[in-house]
Amino acid sequence: MMHFDVITLFPEMFSAIQEEGVLARGIKKSLLSINTWQLRDFSDNKYRNIDDAPYGGGAGMVMQVKPIRDCIAKIKQTTPDATVIYLSPQGEKLNHQLAVELSRFESLILLCGRYEGVDERVIEHDVDREISLGDYVISGGELGAMVLIDAVSRQISGVLGNQDSLSDSFANGLLDYPHYTRPKVIDGQRVPEVLLSGHQAKIDAWRASQAQKNTHKKRPDLIQHNNY
Repeated sequence: MMHFDVITLFPEMFSAIQEEGVLARGIKKSLLSINTWQLRDFSDNKYRNIDDAPYGGGAGMVMQVKPIRDCIAKIKQTTPDATVIYLSPQGEKLNHQLAVELSRFESLILLCGRYEGVDERVIEHDVDREISLGDYVISGGELGAMVLIDAVSRQISGVLGNQDSLSDSFANGLLDYPHYTRPKVIDGQRVPEVLLSGHQAKIDAWRASQAQKNTHKKRPDLIQHNNY
């Protein structure tokens, strides 16, 4: 089983992925589990503050070391070997290969930053990896954590049911091939005849060629990177 512990100020945000869709089915099958931790529960003051003004001045607030460190220590009482990931725009970019790599771990602790981020001492001494969704900033790490959980969970055998992630875009360095469903003709647009032929070898060959064309058209950088 793959286990995710999420440290957040907004644990209620994660109810959607735990109760609906592919991840909810994976949880019901006991293939993965998601546990959220309210960081304010580890505050040492009556106001439950977990942030303070930055040294040196500047806008915003910074999340303090002690509540985060205490929360990580609590989690590691039961999962001592868990890898701590901080969702940060300064981290390595999440891609298919990284999702596959992380799916081989048994337990991940996901730290969701807010405000101006976390005290640098947390990153230096408590975080194993920083991971980013891309070169932009969002309001907090929660959305990033949910994307990471979804991307990683898809790589776990059985989570997608009878399907698998091997034909997903990026799984083999290419984008996915086009998909069609009923009706055969709509507004004069027809489904490619090969898909109606029942000849699986020809269908597979068509899909492989279309994946190549799709990638050349939309993401030529992948073609160059993978030497296609």
